Amino acid sequence: MDIALYCLAAVLIVAGVAGTILPALPGIPMIFGGIWLVAALDNYERLGLWWLVVIGALGTLGVIVDFVAGAMGAKRVGASQLALWGATVGTIVGMFFGLLGLVLGPFLGALAGELMAGNSVLRSAHVGVGTWLGLLFGTLVKLVISFIMIGLFGFVMLLG
Repeated sequence: MDIALYCLAAVLIVAGVAGTILPALPGIPMIFGGIWLVAALDNYERLGLWWLVVIGALGTLGVIVDFVAGAMGAKRVGASQLALWGATVGTIVGMFFGLLGLVLGPFLGALAGELMAGNSVLRSAHVGVGTWLGLLFGTLVKLVISFIMIGLFGFVMLLG
């Protein structure tokens, strides 16, 4: 049975890495779940509470980055307050519409918010692109955090 659970943990970690790029999967929580499963199977001997807290805190940071990256991209290009709210709402609503919703939601939300603030279509599109670039940067940060989580896990398991 342990072999099957170790295989499940490996699948969770690998699928989690894919999920950091593909927004349809909750990548970082899957990675953490796989790491936690291995720790539990090892009776927390090598990967104890403190390491799980550190890895979990990194994972939490990655999830937060995922939610705020679009709004930060919009803010970077000087978006109005309505555009920032639009990007945030677009991110949340977009989660319910799959990959296309996650890609277009923040862009459309920022675009709509900037238009509601009375700015031109060109300016609004500029803010939408800034939002999308923020999401791209956020994905890169999530990927780096994911590899740090896995690296810490591997380091502790090999040396612990």
